[in-house]
Parts: sequence; C-alpha cells; structure tokens
Amino acid sequence: MLSVLQAIWQADGMFPSGSFAFSYGIEGVVALRSRLDGTALAELTAAILCRRWLSSDRVALVQAFRSKGDLEAIAAIDQRVELSSFGETLREGSRRHGASFLASHAKLGNWLAQRLRDAIRSGFCLGHIAAMQGAVWHSIGLDEELAQVASAYGVASGVISAAVRLGAIGALEAQKALRECLPLIDTLIAEPVSNNAKLSSFVPFLEIAAARHARADLQLFVN
Repeated sequence: MLSVLQAIWQADGMFPSGSFAFSYGIEGVVALRSRLDGTALAELTAAILCRRWLSSDRVALVQAFRSKGDLEAIAAIDQRVELSSFGETLREGSRRHGASFLASHAKLGNWLAQRLRDAIRSGFCLGHIAAMQGAVWHSIGLDEELAQVASAYGVASGVISAAVRLGAIGALEAQKALRECLPLIDTLIAEPVSNNAKLSSFVPFLEIAAARHARADLQLFVN
C-alpha cells in the first residue's frame, strides 16, 4: 500500500516537480488550431502516450529504474534520450523538467536526487525527466509498474491541464478526456519493456507545433 500512496504522491499535480511549466507542445497545438474539443484532446493525448511515452519516455524510465542507482547506467540512458529526441524545444524542456524534479527531491533529502544534481552540474548527466524519474522513484520504493502508472498519468494529466489553463477546453470536458485515457494507460503498461529496447518517438504534428511555439512572441509554457 505504501508504494501505491507514493505513486499517487508523485503523480499528483501538487508535487513541485516543475511540470506546471510545460505544456508538452500543446500550447503550440492550440495556436495552430481554431478549436480543440474534448474528443480531439483525448485523441492527441492518446497519440502522445502511444507514439512518444510508450516507446521513448517509458523505456528510459524503466531502464533507469532497473539501474538501481548506477550513475553510469543512468547517464547512458540519459544520453540516449538526448540523441533520440527531435527538436531542441522538447529536448530542453525535458532537461529543465528533470532538473526541477531533482531539485524538489534533493531538498526533501533524497540521496540519489542529490547525486544526480551533482552529476548534471559536472556534465556527467543531462537530466532528462524520464531517466531522472525512473532512477529516483526506484530509490523511494515505488515498484516498476507503479512508476509507469505515475509517469503515464503525469503525462496525460499534464497535457490536459495545460489545455485547460490555455482556455482551449473547459474543466469538465477535460476530465472526460482524461478519463478516456485511463484504459489506454492500463493497456500500455501491460506491455513488457526489454532491457535492450531502443528509444523512438514519432509525433510530427506535435513536434512542428512545439517548434513554432519556440518562436512565438507570447508564451505561457516553456514548450
């Protein structure tokens, strides 16, 4: 039960992980589209989960989780995230998100978060969020499945809450979209992750939107 409670704690939007500053590219999407209803938002969130989270973020998360605090292994995974991420906006956002996540855990006294912050400052690690979450969540006692639950739910709720904050959709319609993503998350997590799995993602529309967002005169979110 403690592991379940810790997963809820980490997936909760109130935890100061820095996720509130990131729209996962949704701000750029809203700027490109005249209307984003609940159905379109649920479909877009599902695409992010299936085509980026499942094959990239999740793989890095699980492999870092299995590293059991080995800094060299975590750094290697971190580097693979960097090399497989298309677009500087999303790469930089992932690193900044990871730094904010580590800062909170380090201040809470987590020994591995403190070591990882030092590794980033020295240039040994880059600090991508998925790798940092996997490593730190293992150190606080989450099991592997619940770490994936917290990660996937955090992505889905982050995308949808960003759309609400941008005024693109109402709160109740957003909750309906989030509810529709839950069975998908359950299905995706059931798929095994190989230790040798390669990282890949393909969400071109979102990547184009994020690139356009980087040039916008007014920005609410980092990406």
